[in-house]
Amino acid sequence: MSEKYTEIVEKVNDAFANNNPEAFLNFCAEDVQWTIVGDQPVNGKNGIREFMKKMEGMEPPAFTVEKIVSDEDSAVAYGGMTMKDEKGEEGAYEYCDVYRFRGDKIAELRSFVVKVKEEAKEASA
Repeated sequence: MSEKYTEIVEKVNDAFANNNPEAFLNFCAEDVQWTIVGDQPVNGKNGIREFMKKMEGMEPPAFTVEKIVSDEDSAVAYGGMTMKDEKGEEGAYEYCDVYRFRGDKIAELRSFVVKVKEEAKEASA
């Protein structure tokens, strides 16, 4: 199953990159829970639809997937992304998404997103 989960996560990332929430939701269980750490969890496909509607018109983040690791019922993807904040200012971020599957559907997604400090960007350049 782990290869299948890796493929699903790749398709989910493509859906996010192409600003296509329905493609993402096709891989989710009806009772999926998505938690962006630091915010309230969003429950169910309809809850996620409503959450994502608030982002309509916003430019989707540009991101790279550095690695996807999967096992019997989970997958983890991490990498970097560039997106605009609430003020419209573009910034660099690192992310880690942890997926838990039930069968071939995403039952839970936990997203950790951290803004990269300017000093860290300069040190790695």
